[in-house]
Amino acid sequence: MGSNLAGRYGSSEALLEAALARFPAVGLKILKRSSWWRSAAWPDPNAPEYRNGVVLVEASAPPQAMLQALLAIEAELGRERGARNAPRTLDLDLIAHGRTVVATPALTLPHPRAHERRFVMGPLAQIAPDWVHPTLGATAAELSARANVGTDAAPTS
Repeated sequence: MGSNLAGRYGSSEALLEAALARFPAVGLKILKRSSWWRSAAWPDPNAPEYRNGVVLVEASAPPQAMLQALLAIEAELGRERGARNAPRTLDLDLIAHGRTVVATPALTLPHPRAHERRFVMGPLAQIAPDWVHPTLGATAAELSARANVGTDAAPTS
């Protein structure tokens, strides 16, 4: 999850917390969560700095239903989709769903670029360092060390 525009929440962290508060209502039980991480905006480092985090959830829903639930939370909290990689209030991505591999126009699992991004793999390694990528066979800790996008990502505290 990530944000670099606070919208009506005052800070990206407050917006991300508001999103997390809605997870149980859509059947996403939070098991673990990372701290918030900061990183320069990508691909435009002149845009506002990002806050990112990763949440491990338990859910009985199939991946497509989970994605729809995440998109509904984004919309409820003011996400408006614009240009790809543009600044945004809220971005809730489904990184993986167990060992499931999916490749459809609407959903690709595991997330096709997560392993390249330290602002994803760093927080994931913080809460599940031994998680193994379903197709690459590398752990979250290994992928975090090898990530080449958002290499400045670090915990905020």
